[in-house]
Amino acid sequence: MKDLLPPDPVPELLRLTVPHEDVAGVLAARPRPGTEAWRLLESNVHTLVSAMGDLDDPPRFPDLPDPYFYVHVFMAAAPHVREYHRSRGIPDDVSSRTLADLGRNMAVYRKRLGTGGLNAPFWLMLHFRGMIYELGRLQFERATLDERLAESIKAAGLPCEPGEPALSVHIPDFLGPMTPEACDAAFAEAAAFFPRHFPEERPRYAFCGSWLLDEQLAGYLPEKSNIVRFQRRFRPAYRSDNDGGIVPFVFGADARLAPDLPRRTNLERAVGDHLRAGNTWHATTGWTPLAGAPAE
Repeated sequence: MKDLLPPDPVPELLRLTVPHEDVAGVLAARPRPGTEAWRLLESNVHTLVSAMGDLDDPPRFPDLPDPYFYVHVFMAAAPHVREYHRSRGIPDDVSSRTLADLGRNMAVYRKRLGTGGLNAPFWLMLHFRGMIYELGRLQFERATLDERLAESIKAAGLPCEPGEPALSVHIPDFLGPMTPEACDAAFAEAAAFFPRHFPEERPRYAFCGSWLLDEQLAGYLPEKSNIVRFQRRFRPAYRSDNDGGIVPFVFGADARLAPDLPRRTNLERAVGDHLRAGNTWHATTGWTPLAGAPAE
């Protein structure tokens, strides 16, 4: 597998929107054939490619000390996922925007830690095996309904079964405000995209699990804030004891215990004041019917 990585990786790094300040570090960490790092590269690329398009999760990547190693794994897997996208008739612009989340997650890593690396490689496994697609302001993941979601939907008098195809909604960083209009457009695009490219699945519902759906936020934020209006797209089904990473997402660093979190925006004031008062945030999961989805 000597051609596992391109002879000149820079064009592919730029195509994946790797931040310019990280390019040199990625190149310096490039594995060499015949080394243990190369064998690990081959193994992880095989893990991704062999699970291309599958809804079942492959084994998670191991944690490694090299902050740039998995950039090379995803770079080597990129031609395979693009081939899979083409086989499904997925437009090149959707493919490019989706895989560009690699560079975005490197920017998140630097924002939070102040140094170069790749944030959450396990998350990007979804992008590089054909599970997630960026459609406008939002990302939509091919997924299935768990039992708690199915129970909540049935309790609302709607038909569904645990394990049926569904879309999991994600909100990427660095794409501007998630206005109702932008979210409406993304949902409309998703409602047309998935039946066209994955006609065997035909999801009827979308769901989102995030700190953004914690109903406590509505007690702090204006009625017409983008977050409150986003929450109201979904019917809450259940919540978890963890906070969904609210402090790193809002403040850009794990400053959970700091008493002096900044108060520059309505959201920062809400999150920080709530924590300073000794309260807890939660990750909440909610669902919504997809417009135009089949009823049966």
